Amino acid sequence: MHAIHTAGLTKHFGAIHALDSLSIDVREGETFGFLGPNGAGKSTTIRLLLGYLHPTSGHGRVLGLDIVNESVALRRRVGYLPGGIALYDTLTGEQQLDYLAALTGRPPSRRAELCEELELSAGTLKRLVRDYSRGMRQKIGIVQALQHDPDLAILDEPSEGLDPLMQRAFYRILDGLKAEGRTIFFSSHVLSEVQRVCDRVAIIRSGRLVLVEEVASLLARQQRNVSMRVDGSPPRLDGVAGVSRIESLNGHLTCRVEGDIGPFLAAITEARVIDLTIEVAGLEEAFLEFYDGAEPT
Repeated sequence: MHAIHTAGLTKHFGAIHALDSLSIDVREGETFGFLGPNGAGKSTTIRLLLGYLHPTSGHGRVLGLDIVNESVALRRRVGYLPGGIALYDTLTGEQQLDYLAALTGRPPSRRAELCEELELSAGTLKRLVRDYSRGMRQKIGIVQALQHDPDLAILDEPSEGLDPLMQRAFYRILDGLKAEGRTIFFSSHVLSEVQRVCDRVAIIRSGRLVLVEEVASLLARQQRNVSMRVDGSPPRLDGVAGVSRIESLNGHLTCRVEGDIGPFLAAITEARVIDLTIEVAGLEEAFLEFYDGAEPT
């Protein structure tokens, strides 16, 4: 069974087409990245999946439950961290977590370990939320989303406001959830962390799906930027598989290499290479290429 299944999921707000015919399947136990710029339809999709909005057309199921008719039941089994989470300033951190745990109807069985990992001490939890920094509020948001040990976690910009040490702690939490077979739906603008934690990604643009692909295969076919300095004649790269945009001037050569880098390396073996830099492709470059160049499906 898929953890998330949508078919033709569509949401219009009058003349505004926020989401058009989204069809995706998220496998149980995978970490699924959901990417797109502001206004692409990411938050609308999440609200539809949780039953906070009803679709204009199409349908979806989360953990086998219908997103319209069984939304209350599915929300008990899902942990949700909204982007820019709003908390009650007049409650303490502990009271906030207790209140949100009560809404799920499930005991906060993971709270202690999460608070320890994120360095939320008992004393800190006794303080009023209004006295918390942005990073502290984000920690509370992470704990409330995961404290009831959900089968599926839907996380929207989860590392926002966290310092580098807490980001590492958060990644350890995600690694642990994945090892236990939990499913994570991960929406973020921090593409480096999507690359680190996700198995597959979906990219949407203007409310429509651009692609769904394994992170590894998406990166494998992206182009690398190559820069080298040579002593003497530059290597002959015209016609070498995967090599393009070749420029050579005064012993400095640049080019782009797509896919298997082996043919390029073989082609430069006879040259006297003084310095060689190969810029490894990242998810951000892949994202920009697909966003700029691909038509929504």
